[in-house]
Amino acid sequence: MEERPETELISIPATPRVSTPEILTPSGQRSPRAASKEGKSWTPTSFISPRFLSPIGTPMKRVLVNMKGYLEEVGHLTKLNPQDAWLPITESRNGNAHYAAFHNLNAGVGFQALVLPVAFAYLGWSWGILSLTIAYCWQLYTLWILVQLHEAVPGKRYNRYVELAQAAFGERLGVWLALFPTVYLSAGTATALILIGGETMKLFFQIVCGPTCTSNPLTTVEWYLVFTSLSIVLSQLPNLNSIAGLSLIGAVTAITYSTMVWILSVSQQRPPSISYEPLSLSQPSASVFLAMNALGIIAFSFRGHNLALEIQSTMPSTFKHPARVPMWKGAKVAYFFIAMCLFPIAIGGFWAYGNQMPPGGILTALYAFHSHDISRGILALTFLLVVFNCLSSFQIYSMPAFDSFEAGYTSRTNRPCSIWVRSGFRVFFGFVSFFIGVALPFLSSLAGLLGGLTLPVTFAYPCFMWVLIKQPPKYSFNWYFNWILGWLGVGFSLAFSIGGIWSMVNDGLKLKFFKPN
Repeated sequence: MEERPETELISIPATPRVSTPEILTPSGQRSPRAASKEGKSWTPTSFISPRFLSPIGTPMKRVLVNMKGYLEEVGHLTKLNPQDAWLPITESRNGNAHYAAFHNLNAGVGFQALVLPVAFAYLGWSWGILSLTIAYCWQLYTLWILVQLHEAVPGKRYNRYVELAQAAFGERLGVWLALFPTVYLSAGTATALILIGGETMKLFFQIVCGPTCTSNPLTTVEWYLVFTSLSIVLSQLPNLNSIAGLSLIGAVTAITYSTMVWILSVSQQRPPSISYEPLSLSQPSASVFLAMNALGIIAFSFRGHNLALEIQSTMPSTFKHPARVPMWKGAKVAYFFIAMCLFPIAIGGFWAYGNQMPPGGILTALYAFHSHDISRGILALTFLLVVFNCLSSFQIYSMPAFDSFEAGYTSRTNRPCSIWVRSGFRVFFGFVSFFIGVALPFLSSLAGLLGGLTLPVTFAYPCFMWVLIKQPPKYSFNWYFNWILGWLGVGFSLAFSIGGIWSMVNDGLKLKFFKPN
């Protein structure tokens, strides 16, 4: 008798009611399966129940039990786009909880944390701490929602934020709602990182060179170009999993410089005539707009939700070991350290500088008030760590843009990008971000506006997605809770955006983050 291949012995022909077991390719690609038409989801072992096995003899029972274990190890039959194996986000699926922690921490802590004391200067102690605490808990809940919804529909993995939005809101409406803020977070953050990284490199050079330096220093734009060139070189790593080492470097440097900045600030003598009364203007309406802008800054400090599904899609997922388990484990560790960075910076920075906090944030204040009191070596190390963190963050925030470029190319040519095409896309994105930064050098001062425009991605859309996809019982606590949170997020988004625009127009906050005195 001719021996049949192993895959034939275990495969079950796909029908509208039954699906074939999942087969993993070297890149982690999973074979399609038909969606179940019943409300109850089908699993590979649902037909091998104790009731089914009870009348069967021991040898047959042992075979079926072994088959059940194999099917559970193989997975839950995920349907993916065949082109996913060619794209940088889903090309590699060997991620784990450690990678998730590195990526989430690298995406969650960065330059936006340095301007949190500016928000406290407008809100004061009570409202500042309360707003930061509520925002932290709120975004942690919406992150949990995204992790759970990654495989909410049996046989489907939502590998990108826009894909999940399309599943919840519909094909066209999902694109309209999610594409702009996610692209804005990706490209806008990359541009802001070029501005901040370039200016920090300039300050680092000035500190290391010293006051007696006779060399001809580079201009600010030339430092932007240096930072952009370094970022483009690092961006040649092929996929999201391949930058896990860079994310680890970014996470370590973020924790280190965040700790150094607030410790150095609180250890120095506070400026004279310091006050902790919230900054306000003569007109009540103007003070309200300032408060809205401050809340937008707090909202902008919590970023990374636009990358949560992308990070989770780099992990293998099986019936017994779904990807949501290591993802949530890594996310919890990451957001513990994020809290250890954000809260001390906000509280310590406001305590050290009060309402004299410059618009550029705590690092600007440290350089302006204490550049002569702190040793050059410590200051230089702090600025160097900021540069390393900006270089690492640029990679993970640029990855969705790289993925979009390559998705357009592969859909038209039906073949993967060559190394030259892939490199060309990344060079193009890097220099486009550079030119935008040169044309709009005040972009880094738009934290309040950016926080308002992108707030739905973090605080509102996940709540709506949960209700529309999971469909909790109508008028239940879960139903009310998520609808209320979602609409509150939309309302805050509009208010914070108006506050950010008002602050730009009326207060002229077109200042760079690290402008020395």
